[in-house]
Amino acid sequence: MTGQSKKKLLVLDDDAGVVDFLCESLSELGYDVTGLTAPREALLRIKTDSFDLVITDVEMPQMRGTELLSAILGEKPSQLVLLITAFGSIDLAVSTVQAGACDFIAKPFKIETLVSAIERAFRDRQIRREIVRLRKVSPLDAPEQIIAGSPAMRRVLATARKAAGTDSTTLITGETGTGKGVIAKLIHDSSARRDRPFYQLNCASVPPTLVESELFGVRRGAFTDAKEDRDGAFVAAGDGTFFLDEVGELPLEIQAKLLHVLENGRVRPLGGTSEVPIKARLIAATNRPLEPLVREGNFRQDLYYRLNIIRIEVPPLRERREDIVHLLDLFLSRACERQSRSLIGVSAAAMRRLVAYHWPGNVRELANAVERAVVLSDHDALLPEDLDLPKNGGVEALLAEGADSHIPLEEIERSYVRRVLEEHGGNKAGAARILGINRRTLYRKLKG
Repeated sequence: MTGQSKKKLLVLDDDAGVVDFLCESLSELGYDVTGLTAPREALLRIKTDSFDLVITDVEMPQMRGTELLSAILGEKPSQLVLLITAFGSIDLAVSTVQAGACDFIAKPFKIETLVSAIERAFRDRQIRREIVRLRKVSPLDAPEQIIAGSPAMRRVLATARKAAGTDSTTLITGETGTGKGVIAKLIHDSSARRDRPFYQLNCASVPPTLVESELFGVRRGAFTDAKEDRDGAFVAAGDGTFFLDEVGELPLEIQAKLLHVLENGRVRPLGGTSEVPIKARLIAATNRPLEPLVREGNFRQDLYYRLNIIRIEVPPLRERREDIVHLLDLFLSRACERQSRSLIGVSAAAMRRLVAYHWPGNVRELANAVERAVVLSDHDALLPEDLDLPKNGGVEALLAEGADSHIPLEEIERSYVRRVLEEHGGNKAGAARILGINRRTLYRKLKG
C-alpha cells in the first residue's frame, strides 16, 4: 500500500497460523510486520524495538487481554494497541478499549476490515498529534470575561478603564456581537459606582409606543394600561449605571426628551406634572453608525454630541484574530462545564478554520459555534467536521468583505489558494487543477 512502507506492525496471537496469515497479508500491503505467538516475548520486543501499532489477540493462555494491555502501556504509554477478539469476548474487548486500546475487531474478520481499523488508528493518532492544547489564560491581566490580546482590544480596554474614572457619558460603538455590553459592565465594575445598580435597556426590544414610559417612567392614568405609578430606567438605575443599548433605534421625539434629561439631570414621567432628579451615569451603545443617521436627519446632532463625550469603538472579531485562540479557550471551558464534557483542545485543522472564518456575528457567533460543537462532538477534541460554520456567500460576498476590511488583492488571492489547497488535503496537483493554474504558479502564489 502506497505510503505504508515505514509503518511497523507487531502481530501477536497464540495461533501460529493466524500470525502467518496476517503477516503475509499485511506485508503484501506494504507494512513492515513482525509476528509472534508468545505475549512475554512480545513485551521484550516492545521494550527494545519501536512499533507504530501492536495487533494482538485478547484471549491467550499465557496472559489475558487486560493484563497484556496494561503491560504494554506500562512500558510505552503512547503505544497504539489494536485488539482482535472472539464474539464471546467483546465485553472484555470493550473494557480494554476503555483502559487504553485504540480499537478492536471481532473474529472472524476480512483482511479489509483489519486494514480499515489500522488506517483509522493511524489517522486518529495523527489528529491527536495535531491537537492545539489550549491554556486557560486571559492575556494582559484582562478581566475574565474580556480577552484583550490584540492591539485593538488593548486600546479598548485602556479607554474603558479611563472612562471608569469619570462620570462622563460614554458611547460604545461596534457591530452586533462584539461585546459592547461586556465593555459597559466593565466600566461600571471598575468605577466608584461598582456597588450600585447596573440597569440595562435595549431600545430595539421595546415597542416604539412604550419607549418613553420605559425610559422616563409613567404615572397612573397616563394611558389605558397605566394602572399605577411606575419608575423608568433612569430612576431604576438609582445612583448606579444606566446602559442604554441600541440607542440608534430611538424615535426622534424621544431623542429630544433624552437630550433634555442629560442636560438637566431630571426626568418627567409620562403623564406626570413634575420632574424627578436622577443620579445615574449613562453609557449608550449602538451597532448602527450614528454619523450617517445624523446626516440623514434620523438622529439629532445635538444628542449625538452629548452622547459622544467618551467614544469606545469595539472592533469586529475579524480585525482581532489574535484573540480568537484565547476566546476559544474561554468558551470551550465554559461549554464543557455546562455540558459536563472534557475536551483537551482543538485539532490544528479546526483551529485553522476557526481563525480563517470571517465571523459576521463576531464574538457571540464564536461562543455559539463552540457550544454547538461541544454538544455534537463525539471526540475528545474539536475537529473540522464538528464546526457547523456556513460557507461564505459566494464570490460577491467574499469580495465585499475584502473591500470593507481593506484587504489587499494579493492577500485575498493567497488566502483563497491556501483554502483550496487545504480542501484538497494538501494535494498541489489537484488544487492547481481546480484553480486553473500550473503547479509552478501555485508555488509562487503560496510564497507571496
